[in-house]
Amino acid sequence: MSGGTAVRGEGRERILAAATDLFARQGYEATGTRQIAEAAQVTKGALYHWFDSKQHLLICIYRDLLAEQTGRLASIAAGDAPVGRRLHDAVFDLVEHVAEHFEPLTVWARSTHLLDGEPAEAIRADRRRYHQMFRGLLAEGQEAGAVRRDVSASVMAHGFLGTVNNVHTWFGADGPLTHRQVGRQLAVLFLDGLRPPKR
Repeated sequence: MSGGTAVRGEGRERILAAATDLFARQGYEATGTRQIAEAAQVTKGALYHWFDSKQHLLICIYRDLLAEQTGRLASIAAGDAPVGRRLHDAVFDLVEHVAEHFEPLTVWARSTHLLDGEPAEAIRADRRRYHQMFRGLLAEGQEAGAVRRDVSASVMAHGFLGTVNNVHTWFGADGPLTHRQVGRQLAVLFLDGLRPPKR
């Protein structure tokens, strides 16, 4: 397949997939754009048609996934189900999405410190939108009596999202559990902890 054909078709996705794989195996700093282009079977010119730098590639890997996560959460939060059901669905949807995309999300988490300036602030703004939506769902649950009120919604949101987003720091693929199983167990613990204490 020629570079031009790849760009007109699935070129962007091929480049992102190649970059994710190379960043995961070699590290972001040790990977060059020429390697990425070769792995994606496109020319360097085709790569720069979509991405103006390696940093741009890294940002797009994460922002695409975060946009997908945020859209899924927005759809769940806006649903007609009782808030307890929507919280359950949001929590399990997040851990499933993270399990499906564990490699690129790990690449991002290990490389985010290399970004600064406007790109870093844009990412932080995207993350705040997700956090605020998740926190809002927890606050709605508190108002409805479905979520405990003796713990702040912000503390609960930061606690769960921080835990899920940092599994990569200790998870071992050679352990007894898969990443999906770990995520589901964390979801169960979190949802059980949301229950209002018995009087």
